[in-house]
Amino acid sequence: MSINAKQAAKVAKLARIHVERSELPALAEDFNAILDFIEQLGEVDVENAEPMTSVTPMRLKRRDDKVTDGGRQGEILSNAPDAREGFFAVPKVVE
Repeated sequence: MSINAKQAAKVAKLARIHVERSELPALAEDFNAILDFIEQLGEVDVENAEPMTSVTPMRLKRRDDKVTDGGRQGEILSNAPDAREGFFAVPKVVE
């Protein structure tokens, strides 16, 4: 796939990026370089590669999955501009 200056102008317009006419050929070349790199990635053999989240082996910290009520209602409601009967109070917006 190859991108020309006209297509680069369309992509810039869709991305709402102002690009001068004189810069469109260079932008098209940049797009083509990116597409060439993507094609190269498609040629890489990843058949036996294991999925990973990082290049260094690490284990995420985990906590026990326990259901609680939070026990912090007072702390949370203390930040509210208006709280009544244990809930946030908001002005009525529908008539």
